[in-house]
Amino acid sequence: MRDPRVENLARILVGYSTKVKEGETVVVDGESAGEPLLAAVYEEVLKAGANPILNMAIDGQAAIYYKHASETQIDWVSPVAEWTVENADVRISIGASTNPHELSGVAPERQQRRSQAMGGLMARAMDRSAEGSFRWVYTLFPTAAYASEAEMSLADYEDFYYGACLANGGDPLSAWKEASDQTHRLAEWIEGREEVHVTGPDTDIRLGIAGRTFIPCDGEHNMPDGEFFTGPVEDSVEGNVTFHLPAVVGGREVSGVRLRFEAGKVVDAGAERGEEFLLKLLDTDEGARRLGELGIGTNYGIDRGTREVLLDEKIGGTVHMAVGRSYPQSGGVNESAVHTDLVCDLRQGGKISVDGEDLQVDGKFVV
Repeated sequence: MRDPRVENLARILVGYSTKVKEGETVVVDGESAGEPLLAAVYEEVLKAGANPILNMAIDGQAAIYYKHASETQIDWVSPVAEWTVENADVRISIGASTNPHELSGVAPERQQRRSQAMGGLMARAMDRSAEGSFRWVYTLFPTAAYASEAEMSLADYEDFYYGACLANGGDPLSAWKEASDQTHRLAEWIEGREEVHVTGPDTDIRLGIAGRTFIPCDGEHNMPDGEFFTGPVEDSVEGNVTFHLPAVVGGREVSGVRLRFEAGKVVDAGAERGEEFLLKLLDTDEGARRLGELGIGTNYGIDRGTREVLLDEKIGGTVHMAVGRSYPQSGGVNESAVHTDLVCDLRQGGKISVDGEDLQVDGKFVV
């Protein structure tokens, strides 16, 4: 018998996040451990009158690929992936890792090369999304591996995750519509201003936002969601920032990251763990040393770090900054083959001020 929370999450993804319509082409992809949610989404897409295409990766497929693929194969881009980015109306992606660290032994250079090979597709997907011809959403299916990373039992993690997705009630679509009001209000408050100043433990950084658009995120592209973001002016970022929450990037834990910016560019970087991988990531291309995103979390239902950035970047009382490519709809123009989010926790003594006016103090919004 299927967990009713799985059915609710499928309804959210199809009926709220991507608003699937009759006759549309919907690509549904994910890992085999997420089969219950993949099946529920497939069913909801059919009920909506659309045409689903299901792509399911086998357990351990990524590790097999990086172990055996030649350089020529690393550079190869699947025509199926190209078709999806150019032709699908909707893409619903479901992460369901059984081992978040399975790529920890892969040489960073191979992952970097793969990112560069796929960079064109990422750019095209972002462009189509910005123009409104391609809708997408990414979520997770709770697995024992994610629960272990979050230092929780699987049952507790399921309660935590479905609660963060508002999938544990009787009318989840209406719940998300109500939750979006606060995020939209904050995005409207900050719109049209000039500079964001973030201070906190080992953090004092200024980011220019003049002429940029803040995007309220209320479940259209990520589930769970809860943030508003923009692309900071590329050469405006000055100061230093410490990212307090660890993250798993490319199969490796990267934690205690410290970045120093001058004229918008990372001029010094370090990490307590995963430093070598971080430095290679920053050297992927010219744009990898500039910020493509500044995001401010608004989801107070996510109250702890989980080592999964999908959740951690949404935590109410945090900010996240992504090195790499900007989202075009924000007005950002930074180009890169990477887009990697890192999270700074302001709940234990931090502040966000905008043009000298406090927006958030100690993790609580004050406007």
